[in-house]
Amino acid sequence: MKLLFGMLPLLLTVALAGCNQPPPAKPETVQPLDTSEQKAPVADTSQPVASGNTPTAADIAAVAGLNAQFDPARDPVADLETAKVEAQRGGKRIILDVGGEWCSWCHLLDAFMEGDSELRRFRDGNYVWMKVNYSEENENAEFLARFPEIKAYPHLFVLDAEGQLLHSQFTGDLEKGKGYDRAKFDAFLKAWAPPAQ
Repeated sequence: MKLLFGMLPLLLTVALAGCNQPPPAKPETVQPLDTSEQKAPVADTSQPVASGNTPTAADIAAVAGLNAQFDPARDPVADLETAKVEAQRGGKRIILDVGGEWCSWCHLLDAFMEGDSELRRFRDGNYVWMKVNYSEENENAEFLARFPEIKAYPHLFVLDAEGQLLHSQFTGDLEKGKGYDRAKFDAFLKAWAPPAQ
């Protein structure tokens, strides 16, 4: 009996040790693969541009809309605010391209830029290009009154990232024959690009 009482603590320790074992691990549940159609987000250009350092889909769409076409319904004051945010975020300058859908030289300028990938890459890397409509439907007279007089269309204004005028460019000086002179246009873009950082 004495031996039984002496072994009792040992038997209790063994019995309790068996109770402290962790429960067996549950098998991992495997999530089914999502095979549903994934759609790209659609930007809501009615939303204001974010002021952070990373452009959102709405920002990208809003900036692309600045150069889409000469639209009498667009508000150049709001467009310039969008352009300033993008210019500040990207260390760029702003070019206001003033003209209209009625303007054949405006369309020639668009085709000239679209047809030259090297010039277009330089432009897009250094400038936010913003079209400002001037037409019978909307002359945007109040907005354009803050800039020097325009004698012919298209006309380009180079602004800094804060929207301050740096240069007024008569595009007739950049023409050659019935189009634009690549060397002159390249020199213009390089002359007014922001300083290298």
